[in-house]
Amino acid sequence: MTDTGAQEEPDSAAGGGSWAPLAHRSFRHLAAGRLLVYFANAMAPVALAFAVLDATGSTTDLGLVVGARSLANVALLLVGGVVADRVRRTLVLQGSALAAAVVQAAIAASVLLDATSIPLLVVLSVLNGALAALSLPASAALTPQTVPSGLIRPANAVMRMGINLGAIAGSSLAGMAAAVFGPGWGLAGNAVAFCGAALCFLGVTTAPAAAKAAAERVRPLHELREGWREFTARSWVWIVVLQFMIVNAVVAGGVQVLGPVVADDTFGRGIWGTVLAAQMAGALAGGILAARSRARHALLLGVALVAVEAVPLVVLAKTPNALLLGIAMFANGAALEQFGVAWDVSLQENIPHDRLARVYAYDALGSFVALPAGEMAAGPLAARLGIHTTLLGGAALMTAATAAALCSPQIRTLTTGRTVTESLSDSQHSGHSGPEGPSRHQSVRASA
Repeated sequence: MTDTGAQEEPDSAAGGGSWAPLAHRSFRHLAAGRLLVYFANAMAPVALAFAVLDATGSTTDLGLVVGARSLANVALLLVGGVVADRVRRTLVLQGSALAAAVVQAAIAASVLLDATSIPLLVVLSVLNGALAALSLPASAALTPQTVPSGLIRPANAVMRMGINLGAIAGSSLAGMAAAVFGPGWGLAGNAVAFCGAALCFLGVTTAPAAAKAAAERVRPLHELREGWREFTARSWVWIVVLQFMIVNAVVAGGVQVLGPVVADDTFGRGIWGTVLAAQMAGALAGGILAARSRARHALLLGVALVAVEAVPLVVLAKTPNALLLGIAMFANGAALEQFGVAWDVSLQENIPHDRLARVYAYDALGSFVALPAGEMAAGPLAARLGIHTTLLGGAALMTAATAAALCSPQIRTLTTGRTVTESLSDSQHSGHSGPEGPSRHQSVRASA
């Protein structure tokens, strides 16, 4: 599906090349807006973490503040998926970005005026998580509506490269701002970035077909059941989500909660921002590779490379050296980007566009549901077992989850490179139709 902005561009833009999606106006605006959103979101956890540590010095308090955002995010993700499939997605992105700017400005003001408290930060974090829940499914599902179907793979790669550029800048500036000026200024930068994102989203337009879906009568429970059928009809989808339920929880506790503590005790908070930026730099390099990749079994490769997530935790536990940790984070970012592009392409090629946001919502819900537990448990576990043991245990758990996911035949045999229409056609020719039938990979390979 293309948008009206894309239709105005030369047909040659769809011809190929890693950067071809940038020829489409709506894609450029969407990519710029998401870059700014991720810039702000990369600054937020770093600045907020040091704000809490400055206020109380407690890892438990830090876990509560970060976990409150995740709880709100998880609670409203399904609502966000329904809204994104039935309300014009550009409006969802514009409204959530403006509201996020207001919330971030309030957090920044409380820190800069020395009027902050843990209960206040928890409340504002809840609001931030709720807004993210509304925008995440809409932004993820909007990408294939801004380019021709033949550009879905490079579009996702370019989109993720832009996201990673924003995250690199956000992580770096947050660490430097926290070290030089204090964390409040980093949080203030978030508000400005969200305002810029809202302006960018104004330039995104979608085809009339997308608007027609928004005009249909909304039946929330029916919409959720329909999305659930799409989500569960393909075992490779929910198996990967279960994998990331574990991976994300461990990373949230190990990197976002215990990481700043290790940094404060060793190489310093200013360098910590640079270490996080190294991961995003690796993701940028990985995005360039993913954009040029023609791997048919991209999801298999991506899922296997998730095991690299364990390396930074081992380095934090064993040798918290900034240079070594930066190298590990760079490699981690490059590896994860192979998974990220493969995952987005696999979903967008196999899920009907009018249900894609709801599947993304169930994906995000499953992937993020354990985040609060990981964030809130990291402090108490480290206090009881020690930071060293907690980090190594998390690394082992992530490796085991990845090995279990690779046991799935569908993950090992799923291929990319065809459109949603072709995928559904395969299902129909094999005697099945609709979301309850097998995916195209099941119809092509019965053993899958």
